[in-house]
Amino acid sequence: MNRVVRNMALQPKSRRHFLRAAGVSLALPWMESMPLFAAEKAPNKPPVRMATIYFSNGVEPIHWWAKGQGKSMELGPCLEAMNPHRGEFSFIRGLYNHQAFKSTSPHLGRMPNVLSGAWVSLDPSDIRVGTTFDQVLARQIGGQTSVPSLVLGVEPNELRLEDGLSMIYGSSLSWTSPVKPATKEIYPARAFDLLVGDGTGRKIDRSILDAVLKEAHDVQPRISRGDRVKLDEYLESIRDIEKRIERASREERIEGWRPTISKPNMPRPADEIPQHVPDHMKLMLDLVVLGFQMDKTRIATLMLNNDLSQMNFKFLEGVKGALHLDLTHNGKAALAEAMYLKTNQFHIQQFAYLVDRMKKIDEGGQSLLDNSMIMLCSNLFDGDTHSADQMPILLAGKAGGSLETGRNLDYTDKGDDNRRACSLYLSMMDRMGVKLDRFGDSDKRLTNL
Repeated sequence: MNRVVRNMALQPKSRRHFLRAAGVSLALPWMESMPLFAAEKAPNKPPVRMATIYFSNGVEPIHWWAKGQGKSMELGPCLEAMNPHRGEFSFIRGLYNHQAFKSTSPHLGRMPNVLSGAWVSLDPSDIRVGTTFDQVLARQIGGQTSVPSLVLGVEPNELRLEDGLSMIYGSSLSWTSPVKPATKEIYPARAFDLLVGDGTGRKIDRSILDAVLKEAHDVQPRISRGDRVKLDEYLESIRDIEKRIERASREERIEGWRPTISKPNMPRPADEIPQHVPDHMKLMLDLVVLGFQMDKTRIATLMLNNDLSQMNFKFLEGVKGALHLDLTHNGKAALAEAMYLKTNQFHIQQFAYLVDRMKKIDEGGQSLLDNSMIMLCSNLFDGDTHSADQMPILLAGKAGGSLETGRNLDYTDKGDDNRRACSLYLSMMDRMGVKLDRFGDSDKRLTNL
């Protein structure tokens, strides 16, 4: 077993601590007492992380609103899961993507550019959008971690055509270049291997904890009592995810439509994707937390569903066998509208789960959430009318103290040039240490952020 070492590949002022065994390194969470046995004193400040959580097909506008400020902020029915976290996020209204707004394609011209503000080619022979801001960050600062950016999803990439355009547009939130989407991982086990393995997806054939247990015991006497508790909780969280992945891989249920046979009539490959949508989403959210907590990555995107999603929400009480796409295009029918609200509430519950988990992880007087920016957004506002005059956005976390939370920010009357979503992205990149003169359709930072 090697001793606990520092990762010298980082910038000179940064120090990381690892447990190393069997050719695998496991980065420890940030702990106050670590500098006590480092050769040089580490900076007493955790890094800022950034994640975007995306859900498709917009919201029911009559239920998406906020009134007031701070912990007394009143939230619309769609946002009820965020009531316990009103002091931890800001409700942002009125920002939009100009290229999406003017596109003649109601879906595929308004989805792949959510994080870039770029023009979307509607020529079927030329797939072209723009590099997204998460990937701009990955290029600039991704080298500081073993995984430059974590790109996750729940639904697979689709290769079919929709209105003559490739559904790769509707399946890809993150783009490494104008013509190349980032590889989206939908298998929890593979994402887990990426984070706790060697950063390249190396297959884990036994528990990482078994390999590094002795190293963990060696570290414990040299850290404070509070950090020992933190280390124990951290290692247990990894064990829990491993067990849940194993359970999910054995599940034979299929969400939604069932085939005519219940078991394969051919040799069965390993099933690594949870077949229950809530379990799958929760696992992916846990992996975002794990990646941030381990400092294996500081940049993440997660698509809860694709645009024009075929996800079936009948697992929700009161939602009867309807696809997400059908529920969002309801013609304002009362029953369908009520079911649409339930799906919106479900998406917000996933975001609230992430916020709550990150809020409970201590990083030396500040939470993991305090040291992060977590944005929830969708490509449309009113899914039924395909409106793109604004985007539903929540922004949680304090970005290491540079963001004020608990605010209701309304940009609807600020004029088109002062309500670009790309102004928000410029401001977010600033807080990650990447400063650009211009991004997408904006050269301004978002005011009052």
